[in-house]
Amino acid sequence: MQLDTMERLKVLEILPKEGDFVNLKLIRKAREALSFSNEEILALNLKTIQDGDQQQTTWNPEAGAVQKDIELGEVVTIMVVDALKKLNDEKKLTEAQFSLYEKFIES
Repeated sequence: MQLDTMERLKVLEILPKEGDFVNLKLIRKAREALSFSNEEILALNLKTIQDGDQQQTTWNPEAGAVQKDIELGEVVTIMVVDALKKLNDEKKLTEAQFSLYEKFIES
């Protein structure tokens, strides 16, 4: 699936933090696929700023629009779909997650 910088970060946010051993192994692989290489970090000027309990990630928006093909696998894709559906049902879906919802659920 083609994901831009914001979408990759948002998928990382909604992936489950807990689960059974098998699912956690799959989630670990998905996190690695979604993470950024040294070259991407430099090209994007990707920076994470910690302010107390809050964490904010910034990058060059022009470079961040570049899409990368990410392979999540069927089980992790189902986890992402379930998380997005839950956020939508609870009316907690954010503007930043909108394109993910379209890609994972509306496609």
